[in-house]
Amino acid sequence: MDPTFAQSLPFKPHDQTSNQLLVNEQMSIPENKELFLNAVKEYKDQGWEAVLDRISVLLCAANIDNIQGRVLLQTSPFHAYDTDKVVKHARAYAREFEKVGISKDRFCIKIPCTGPAMNAGPILLKDGIRTLGTSLFSLPQAIASSQAGCLYISPYYNEVRAHADLSLWPNVEDPATQHTMSARMVQILETYNRLYKETGKEQPMVKSASFISPKEAMAAAEMGCPYATISADVIKQLAKLRYDGSKQPGEGVPKPAHAYKNAGPTPLRLAKLSKTDPLAAANWDGKLASTEVDYLANNGAELAKAIEADPITKTRLFDALELFKGGELRSKAAIEEAMKQV
Repeated sequence: MDPTFAQSLPFKPHDQTSNQLLVNEQMSIPENKELFLNAVKEYKDQGWEAVLDRISVLLCAANIDNIQGRVLLQTSPFHAYDTDKVVKHARAYAREFEKVGISKDRFCIKIPCTGPAMNAGPILLKDGIRTLGTSLFSLPQAIASSQAGCLYISPYYNEVRAHADLSLWPNVEDPATQHTMSARMVQILETYNRLYKETGKEQPMVKSASFISPKEAMAAAEMGCPYATISADVIKQLAKLRYDGSKQPGEGVPKPAHAYKNAGPTPLRLAKLSKTDPLAAANWDGKLASTEVDYLANNGAELAKAIEADPITKTRLFDALELFKGGELRSKAAIEEAMKQV
């Protein structure tokens, strides 16, 4: 969400991600003070949430010409378990995007992978509003995102707490084969490949996220992720690396034009990941989540059950939502303080 950084790159990025933390960071810098105050003045009578939506969209508008594809905004983490509120917030974003001339094919709304939030996906799809399933840590969440008609998903490679506490980070030599999340990444990709072949229905494109090291971003490419969400810090680290084809698995293999239509098999050295799960609960029976389960039925009851049965996903989903709540509350405080003064 930083136009200065985007413009400094020797290539034009595809999409621009954001979340409550990144919005708060950008609205707080001196360069955006005028944008911030103008939004407060214009929308203060509608409340702080309307002001925050306006600011978020204006920040996207400031960066839209620096990217090829879509800008993304995330619905409030406080609405994660309320379908109606997720729909209402996504539509509010859409109205603001329309005001600044950003069409529906140039934005995407991030919704958390909970049962109620996933149920907002089909409703928004009828409006022509595309969604991304975020705060995603498991195969059941990925299947639910497919059933919800999401355009993208963003599986988190590392839990959010690992970025601040590196003792939680699996800092391994070969992330593709050794990182504890790699098995789930491969299983998500294989499941989408299979669903596309069996049904012909477009599947969400995987935008893997939450990398701490350049090696992890490169591992995502080897696993077959069509996209990767890479932070400015990791991009800078990648730029400093010397290329060595002898140490780069998958070197020379072109990216398919379509994520799933002509997708090749899982690389041989990663094939064993298809049937294991280092993050599984102790009582895991070795069976992967079934695509026959309707994870959206009854307000997402089956997805809630799957999350509850998976301590890793349950904890990491909670942590992610709490982190984003903190970012939103900081923005709320700044907006309310400014509203007193303008």
